[in-house]
Amino acid sequence: MRFFLLFFFFVFTITAQEVLIDGTIYDSKTQESIPYVSVSFLNTLKGASTDEKGYFFIDVPSAFLEKKVHLSSLGYKDTIVAVKQIVTDKKFYMEQESFELDEVVVAKSLGDSYVLNPVASYDLKSGFASSSTPWVLATYYPNIGAQKKYINKVTVFFQKDDSFKRKASKFRIRVYSVNPETKKPEADLLRKSIILEAFAENDFVSIDLSAFNIKMPREGVYIGLEWLFIPYNWYALKGKDPISNELTLEDRFAPTFGGIYNKNQNFKVMVYGMGEWTDFKVKSKDNTKHLIPAVSLKLSKEKQ
Repeated sequence: MRFFLLFFFFVFTITAQEVLIDGTIYDSKTQESIPYVSVSFLNTLKGASTDEKGYFFIDVPSAFLEKKVHLSSLGYKDTIVAVKQIVTDKKFYMEQESFELDEVVVAKSLGDSYVLNPVASYDLKSGFASSSTPWVLATYYPNIGAQKKYINKVTVFFQKDDSFKRKASKFRIRVYSVNPETKKPEADLLRKSIILEAFAENDFVSIDLSAFNIKMPREGVYIGLEWLFIPYNWYALKGKDPISNELTLEDRFAPTFGGIYNKNQNFKVMVYGMGEWTDFKVKSKDNTKHLIPAVSLKLSKEKQ
């Protein structure tokens, strides 16, 4: 199996002492703590996520005290704050993102359903693992045909990783609209933070989203998989330094999402990290297919 890590390899020398940076993120309106906020150090590949109580901690070189962090969470405005401010105050507040009211769906009658990117367990050829900083891995699904349709169900497949010893790991599902000009993910269509668990004994997990009445936009949607850098998901991957041959331990965060090779070029993949979306492209050896997350999207057509 091949695994693709969503971070860049780089080499540098640390001469300064590492320091512990920790704090709690709160909602500026309700004063309640915010769980699962991504905390990414700008211009670095270091980051963490807040836990269920809005608390995070991370060890970083002391030079990071001069940097800024990018705070990102579903339902809140992206925020940039100086590390020194968090160190001093031990807390920070995020503002809720204002949404336009959705049109009211009184009673829709749904007909036939169909699946975009159908996947079976034997289709899995690779996997997506994460290290260093939180990421969102998003796949584009086109809107085919003029008939109105609604998002019914999302199914996410996983790759087993024997290094992760817990029974389950957590991740967040995201649904994005598409910017008609840049073709990148734009607004969150799923306004509720939905945390799913990937159990070790299961190859996949499905979530029924029909109750949210998410109409498929004309431009299509992106389905995002968001890693959570919390202790619950952490594990150490043992290896050997290629030069010194000494034992190494690398921080990893579960789950490992399954990947398949697909010939359909419509299924574009993008990665969100450190405040921006970038293309993710990996092709098969024969250059005829490209690697995409093993995620199926079920749509239901509206009866005329």
